[in-house]
Amino acid sequence: MLKKAAFIGTGNMGGALIRAACRAVGPDQVVIADYLYEKAQALAEELGCTAARTNGEAAGAASYVFLCVKPQVLPEVARALAPGLTAGQAVVSIAAGIRTDAIRAWVGQEVPVLRVMPNTCAAIGQGMLALTAAPGVAEVHFGAVEEILSRAGRVERISEGLMDQFTAVAGCGPAYVYQFIEALADGGVMTGLPRREAQIYAAQTVLGAAAMVLESGEHPGALKDAVCSPGGSTIAGVAALERRAFRSAAIEAVLAAYEKNVSLGKG
Repeated sequence: MLKKAAFIGTGNMGGALIRAACRAVGPDQVVIADYLYEKAQALAEELGCTAARTNGEAAGAASYVFLCVKPQVLPEVARALAPGLTAGQAVVSIAAGIRTDAIRAWVGQEVPVLRVMPNTCAAIGQGMLALTAAPGVAEVHFGAVEEILSRAGRVERISEGLMDQFTAVAGCGPAYVYQFIEALADGGVMTGLPRREAQIYAAQTVLGAAAMVLESGEHPGALKDAVCSPGGSTIAGVAALERRAFRSAAIEAVLAAYEKNVSLGKG
């Protein structure tokens, strides 16, 4: 009997999704493979799932085959798996910029193909993930992938035409936020706070602010205004960010990431 999910690739993102899948469907339903078998074996021993010696062995053992490899090696990996795949399986790619029609051409037209774009926060179950699929993919496949990834964070279905945009915001976004947390902590250190405490204060503040946006439903600008007392220290800090084009820099970062995603899809 086939296991629920196979994961090809155990890097940072693959490893995060493997951990989430083991929590969601049980380690006995997960098989993993990596070009370094020892790496897959070590992770399997930690989580209680199964390590396969080859990609083909892993793919042949599960209903849903997750391709957690870099975009530049995805064509080679997908083509190598194609002869062993059947219409009863489904392939799920996490590679940025590579569309489902290209993946279908590599794995075979009869195999359902889906795409997931996660972010690194999936490692602690707080990820933001987008899910899309090639035309004609059945609802049962969407539901199964959502189940497998349910412990990775929030999963949203979107049209494939928005995947590059999503990736630029949510896939790349943690890096932008980490930079902001680092800078906020650096500012605290400059004022005299110890480094450890400054980092904790900065990270918890970002965590709390994000939760306020999600839970209150308020526009971030309105929440910002509520913190800024007339003539106070907060509006002075906000004005300093505006002078340094803080928002413009964030927008430009998203646009640069989006353009890179588009170029990856063009090969």
